[in-house]
Amino acid sequence: MRPRTEPELSEMIRGATGPVRVRGGGTRVVSQGLGAVLDTTGLGGVQLYEPGALTLVVGAGTPLAEVEALLAGERQRLSFEVPDLRGLLGREGQSTIGGVVATNASGPRRVQSGACRDSLLGLRCVDGTGMIVKNGGRVMKNVTGYDLIKLMAGARGALGVLTEVSLRVQAMPEAEVTLVGERGAKEGLAALRQALGSPYDISGAAFERGRALIRVEGMEGSVRYRADALRRRLGDDWQVREGAESAELWAGVRDVSALWGLDGSIWRLVVKQTEALALVERLGGTAVFDWGGGLIWLALPAGQAEAVRAAVAGVGHATLIRPAPGDEAVPALPPEPAAVAALTAALRRKFDPRGLFAA
Repeated sequence: MRPRTEPELSEMIRGATGPVRVRGGGTRVVSQGLGAVLDTTGLGGVQLYEPGALTLVVGAGTPLAEVEALLAGERQRLSFEVPDLRGLLGREGQSTIGGVVATNASGPRRVQSGACRDSLLGLRCVDGTGMIVKNGGRVMKNVTGYDLIKLMAGARGALGVLTEVSLRVQAMPEAEVTLVGERGAKEGLAALRQALGSPYDISGAAFERGRALIRVEGMEGSVRYRADALRRRLGDDWQVREGAESAELWAGVRDVSALWGLDGSIWRLVVKQTEALALVERLGGTAVFDWGGGLIWLALPAGQAEAVRAAVAGVGHATLIRPAPGDEAVPALPPEPAAVAALTAALRRKFDPRGLFAA
C-alpha cells in the first residue's frame, strides 16, 4: 500500500482487514513485525515554509535530505540534529521526516535544544479507525484531552500514521567550536558533566575513543568567550577544533561511527549521567557516550539481553537497536512497568481499536 493523499490513506485504513506495518524510508526499523506494509513515501512535499517565522510544514513522507537542503538554503536547520544510523545498522534507504518524528530521533544537540518532539508545533495523522486527526498548528479538528504531538513523537506508528508535521526550525550559528580532551572515561565524563553544569550553554557533550568532546555554538564573539572560559576551567591541554573540523567530529558522534562494522548487538541505553560509567564497566563491550553520559551506544556480544536490562533497571531503559545472530528473538523495546503498560494499552484501544498497528 502506498497512498498519495490523506483521504486515500484514510480509505486504506478503513478497509484494512489485518495488521498494517507502517514504513517510511526503511532506515529506522527496529523490528520487522508482521502485516501488510504501508509505505508513506507518497505523502511527501513541503506545504509551507516561512523562514522569517522559523516555521516548516511538510508531508510525513518527505525525505529528510530534502528538508535539510531546503533549510540550509536559508541558513537554517532542524535543531535536534537527526542521527543517520544507516552505517551503524548496515541499512540503505532514505530517512523521511515522518520516520524521524515517529521515532523521536534526536542527536547530540538534545542537551541544549531538546528532542524532536520539542520542535513539533502540530501534526496530522490517520488513526486505526481511518479518522483524520489534527492537533496543533493548522488545526481543523482537535482531540480534546490528548496532546497528540507528545503521543505521536516516539510512538513508532503504534497509534496511527503520520501524514503531515509542523516544525519550529533554527537559524544556523555564526560559529562552532569543540574542545577535545584526551582523557580516561572517568575523568572525561566528569568533565562533560562539569561543562553541562556551567553557564556556557553547551550544545554537545560526548565521550568516545578516549576523548571528551564539548561543543559551543552561536555568535562568533560569544563562542570565543565561552570556549576560552571552559578551557580555563577544564585545563589548557584541551585542544580546539573549529568550523568544518568541529562539525565532522559531531557528525561522527551523531551517527555513532565509532561502532560501525563491529560484531555483536547494538544497544541504546538512556540512563542517569552519574550511572553511565559504572553500568558500562559492569556490562563490558564498546561504548560511545553522548548527552554527557545520559545516552550510551553499546556494542555487546549476543546473549546479554537479560544482563543489560537488569543493569539499567531503576536508572534508565535499554533498546536493542541491532540484534546480532542469537538475539533476533529479543524484544527491541524494554518491558513497561505495569502502570505504564496499562496506560499504553488504553491509548492503543482508543486510537487503534482493531489492533492494526500492534504487529
